[in-house]
Amino acid sequence: MRTWLQPFGLDVPENLESALRLLSNEPGSRPFAGGTDLMVLLESGKLPPGNYVSIWGLKELRGITVTDDAVVLGALTTYTDVLSHAVLQSEFPLLCAAARQTGGIATQNRGTLGGNIANASPAADSPPALLAYDAELELVSAGGVRRVSYERFHSAYKVMDLAPGEIIHRIILPRRHGGWRQTYTKVGTRNAQAISKVCLAAVLDLDGTRVRDARVALGSVAPIVVRCVQAEAALRGQTLDGALSTAAAAALAEDISPIDDVRSTARYRMRVAQNLLIQFLTDSRSRRSH
Repeated sequence: MRTWLQPFGLDVPENLESALRLLSNEPGSRPFAGGTDLMVLLESGKLPPGNYVSIWGLKELRGITVTDDAVVLGALTTYTDVLSHAVLQSEFPLLCAAARQTGGIATQNRGTLGGNIANASPAADSPPALLAYDAELELVSAGGVRRVSYERFHSAYKVMDLAPGEIIHRIILPRRHGGWRQTYTKVGTRNAQAISKVCLAAVLDLDGTRVRDARVALGSVAPIVVRCVQAEAALRGQTLDGALSTAAAAALAEDISPIDDVRSTARYRMRVAQNLLIQFLTDSRSRRSH
């Protein structure tokens, strides 16, 4: 039996400068990192033919740096890297929870945060945590470097603030959520290696029973991963009680637009998203009372 493989090219540059030059000079070239998403497309015959630039071996895109103000992760940081980092474990547990629930060990060893972001799936595991932590992205091209808020990076399904020839260089996590209540909950068909039906990441800053600030992010409930600004506004400055939980859940319905698909229904997703938020707020109130 013979089969025909569409034309693919793969350049393997020695450094970031060479990679950016290739991406800039060859229109249509795409970066290739861990390959955990692209190889699935290749196997299914859905990977667009063309030229790819391997960035997997570029040391400029690796490493985790801790400063007084932030933790900076190279775009090639793997889920295994996240899980083995002490500061991330202590200060950014939601990102660690997301890494732990992303695929199996092989995927965690090879999959990267930058790739998870650039794949732009609304069901991706790490983006809700990144939104909850006010992450910023450093983008780089042959023309220079710029920084954008991750909250504004995705604008529509598979549409990103990423220019031709530009790639994600670093992910910046500000160190300002210490002491906040935090939760990460992924609801799927099974407990492991499942695409989420709903995924909630939320952090809550409490002054006694008053909500000083909040971040609520959801995956699999809209064309992009969503920062739930209406729910946050309903919480901010209010007393944490049962009435507030109900009001926040009602506001959440204005933030999301779930759909029916092969994994779930819009009605189920809406109800689960609201229930997850209510449960988090209820648990946070209960902890304050003890």
